[in-house]
Parts: sequence; structure tokens; C-alpha cells
Amino acid sequence: MNLPFKPGRATEDYQASDAAHHIHAFLDQKALNVEGPRVMVRGEGLYLWDNDGNRYLDGMSGLWCTQLGYGRTDLTAAASAQMNQLAYYNMFFHTTHPAVIELSELLFSLLPKHYSHAIYTNSGSEANEVLIRTVRRYWQVVGKPEKKIMIGRWNGYHGSTLAATALGGMKFMHEMGGMIPDIAHIDEPYWYAQGGDLTPAEFGRKCALQLEEKILELGAENVAGFIAEPFQGAGGMIFPPESYWPEIQRICRQYDVLLCADEVIGGFGRTGEWFAHEYFGFEPDTLSIAKGLTSGYVPMGGLVLSKRIAEALVEQGGVFAHGLTYSGHPVAAAVAVANLKALRDEGIVTRVKNDSGPYLQKCLREAFGDHPLIGDIQGTGLVAALQFVDDKNTRKRFENENDLAWQCRTFGFEEGVIIRSTLGRMIMAPALVAGHTEIDELVDKTRKAVDRTAKLIGRL
Repeated sequence: MNLPFKPGRATEDYQASDAAHHIHAFLDQKALNVEGPRVMVRGEGLYLWDNDGNRYLDGMSGLWCTQLGYGRTDLTAAASAQMNQLAYYNMFFHTTHPAVIELSELLFSLLPKHYSHAIYTNSGSEANEVLIRTVRRYWQVVGKPEKKIMIGRWNGYHGSTLAATALGGMKFMHEMGGMIPDIAHIDEPYWYAQGGDLTPAEFGRKCALQLEEKILELGAENVAGFIAEPFQGAGGMIFPPESYWPEIQRICRQYDVLLCADEVIGGFGRTGEWFAHEYFGFEPDTLSIAKGLTSGYVPMGGLVLSKRIAEALVEQGGVFAHGLTYSGHPVAAAVAVANLKALRDEGIVTRVKNDSGPYLQKCLREAFGDHPLIGDIQGTGLVAALQFVDDKNTRKRFENENDLAWQCRTFGFEEGVIIRSTLGRMIMAPALVAGHTEIDELVDKTRKAVDRTAKLIGRL
């Protein structure tokens, strides 16, 4: 076999050592040790190769993050040049450095003009960890220290640290890691599963009004902020009805509650807009960012603040008792600059909006619109979800939908495509550089995986 790489060790050797030393994310480690993980060794464009020479089209951009795909020499060159000049310095001790300054200048040139400051982190989880303290500190500074409670959504996801897990609404994570005080939740806007006889517009407004009810229950004087993803990512790639976000924004403004958008997945072009909140047409007070900021080449995240919040913290807040060793890391900042310039100067985000995004959405609806296993197709730009359904007329879902979706994901690997399964939904989010040829392959191989799943249960 003519491989595009030279295997370093036998796959079984890698797997044995992995089992001896690692605990993987969101998996039964004992079961994985028996199965053995795939050992990924090379990436180029939208493709990955494992140690056995199998090639996969990465339909998930790693973990929603490799916006530019794999093997971008401009990003690796930026990292190398920065390492040679200034591999590391901190933002303590009254110091800064050119890479983080240039990043901020570029970032805020791409953001809407009502944002002005950022606190850099190493990940989205950290960005949401910092969010809690920053929001509470803001209310202290403006004379309302009793405003501490953060409201999130059930089935929302905001990271894996204790505080970020608490903000999120995944109960199995709460059970494993506990909770922190002053966190509350409302329902997710998942019309297909929970809308009943309501129209999407009616259901969207009903879900939004839960926020008002929760604020009144807790007391508006006690509620600091509401956090949500513009569309839910890890919770199933769920798009809210169009009526949802305008009503959420109205409620937050009426009761003086900060509106906090988790843009870790939706940010940096995924929807065809630079940020997903722009696609949905609302104006958050804070943005949590990560993933696509560096295309995943180097870990980096951040919390973006509106001028309202930043001005209060800077002009009235005194010492802000927060800091991270690697906040604004020069190598990460240099890679982020190269990444954002590529997304901008190569017209990639514009292409997602006007060409590749509409093409993916059209192809999915043509391939799956009448499929016996698919009840709904959601998405925009280069992100989409296929909803498994037992009965299309009643929107009844399979009792074992998680098992079916996991099996479909496994079939996908066998067909040479990586897609994600979550709560009976098959999710895809290819790199933003995907062309029509790669999209055709993604849809074709996904169709084969879904067909195999349908045949497995006698539906095709």
C-alpha cells in the first residue's frame, strides 16, 4: 500500500500504550480498551489517515474547529516564526506583546462595533468559567452585587470544567461532577421533539417565555445573565425557531439581565456569518469564543465583552483578580492572526454564505428529504443535522435512537466519513474550505451509512 506517511509503530502497540495511560473523553474506557481506538497519524485538507492507511473525510472539522482543514502551512509557519522570536511571555507584570495586540486589532475589526475588549483563555470551557466571574464582577462594580444567578438551558453545553458543566444542562454531567450555587436552567427550544401541536413559531416563543418566568421566580434583582449557544452543538445541533431569539433578547433587556452567547462552535464562519448570533439576528453582551479562532491548530479561547461591560470594569473596577499563565499566549495569538486573515482574505466566510453552505443544505435535502429514517433536516452554512424518526407523521422518535445513531456513526467510519451522533441526530460540520467535490462525497457516504442503518432495522 502506497501510504502518504510512514507508520511509526504497529497500531496494536499504540493501542496498548494508549490503554495503559489514557482516559478518553465521553467514552466507556474499559470498552474502548477492548475495541482499540483508531490511531490518527496524518491530516491534509478535509482528510485524515489512520495508522493502518485508512482515509476518512472529516465531516466534523475535528471537534467543530478545523475551519481551514488540515496541513495549512501558513498557520504552521506563523507558529514557527513566533516560537523563534518569542515563544512565550505572560500578560502579568504590566506586560504585553505584539502578537496578542495584533490579534485583538484583527478580531475587533471582524466583530460588531459594540464589542471592545477580550479576556483570552486556552479553551471554550475556560472562557465560560471566566464568564461567570466576569459577569458577577460587573454587577458588583455597578452596584448590584446581589445579581449572581446565571441561567442556562437544559441540554446546552458550555464545557467540561465544573463551572462550565454547571452552566450547561446535561444532567449526566451534573451527576458525575456536582453543581455550583446560583445556576438555574430552562428548557431547550427543540421543536421537533417537544413542540407537540404548536407551530415552530408558537413553540419558539413559548420556550423563550420560560426565561421570563424563571427570572420572575428567582427575582430579576438576583439574575446576572442568561447563557446559550445560538444553535445547540453538542446537544444535537438544534436550531431554535425564528421566533425564539428576538423574544429572548427582549426579555433580557426588559429585566436587565446580560445576554451571553456561547459562540465556541458557531463562531468564525460556520453559519456563513462571522458569528452565529449575527445569523440569528440578536445582540449579545458577551461572546465565548474558541475552536475556530485558531482552526484548532493551537489551543486558544476567549471572552469578548461589550463596551458596556468593559467600560465599567476598566473605569470603575480597580484590580480584576483574574489571570491565566497562558492567556494571550504569543504562539496561539500568532496562529489566530494567520487563521483569521485567511478566513477573511480568501473570502472563505463569504463563500460559505453564498456557495458551499447553500450547496450542502440543498444536497442534504435532496438526498434525505424522503428518506424513511429521516424526519427533519436542520442547518445553515456548513453545519447540519439529520433527525432519526420512527414515525414521520407523529414525529415519534425511536426508543433506542442513541444506539441507532451510534451504529450509523460506526457505519460512517466504515464508509470513510466521520460524522457525529447525538440524541438520535447525525451531525456534520465540515471544514469551511470544503468544495462541492468534498461536499458530494460527504453527503454520498453519509447516505450510505444512513441506508445501512435503515436496512439493519428493516426500514429500507
